[in-house]
Amino acid sequence: MDLSVVIITFNEEKNIQRCIDSVKGIASEVLIVDSFSKDQTESIATKAGARFIQRPFEGHIEQKNYAWQQAKHEWILSLDADEALTPELAESIQNAITSPEADGYKMNRLTYYCGHWVKHSGWYPDTKLRLFKKNKGAWGGVNPHDKFELNDRKAPVPHLQGDILHYSYYTKEDHFKQIEYFSKIAATELHQKGVSKPTIMIYLKVIAQFFKNYFLKTGFLDGKTGWLIATRSAFATYRKYTILKELNNG
Repeated sequence: MDLSVVIITFNEEKNIQRCIDSVKGIASEVLIVDSFSKDQTESIATKAGARFIQRPFEGHIEQKNYAWQQAKHEWILSLDADEALTPELAESIQNAITSPEADGYKMNRLTYYCGHWVKHSGWYPDTKLRLFKKNKGAWGGVNPHDKFELNDRKAPVPHLQGDILHYSYYTKEDHFKQIEYFSKIAATELHQKGVSKPTIMIYLKVIAQFFKNYFLKTGFLDGKTGWLIATRSAFATYRKYTILKELNNG
């Protein structure tokens, strides 16, 4: 069975080679849908053998739905540019599409955060449905938190062995930059839906986010990294709702 690996990109020159290399043994096609990168993403990707398409970015969900529709093959693996497969997961994917038992498969994602692999804090196993048959579902959710949903919501979704390795943030500056970026997207989506939160609710949500990551999701077992993730996740919640309040106030 042939497999199309689909990746959306924007300025991913430091990540895209690793991502493509991790799927070379199983991919019949690597398809990049790029939002007009200003760096060397296109050069690196095409030299690595990827098919490269450019399209204006309208949102993560919209871009990913466009991307899988351009794929040549029935089986599609969707990855972000800052992700890569472990050899174990690559083998699991190959076995799954060779003898398929379902229209979609889920897998765990392990995140690398500022020099540490995060095993707790609500960041692992971070299960994702990323392998699916073409036209058997679509990306949904609320931007920027997209998720793939099968048309048949009751269909079985087997779990594959191995991990997606997610190289998320190399520095705290990377994290805060991403927080601001995602907070604006999320706040805009909420604003368009007419959502409003009083100030007291914003602070309660911030406290709840910290408590969830650090205690309920055992972030304390990740040591200093767990503390940083919990506090910065709480800050991300604060930024999302304060930006929403600004939008609602005009």
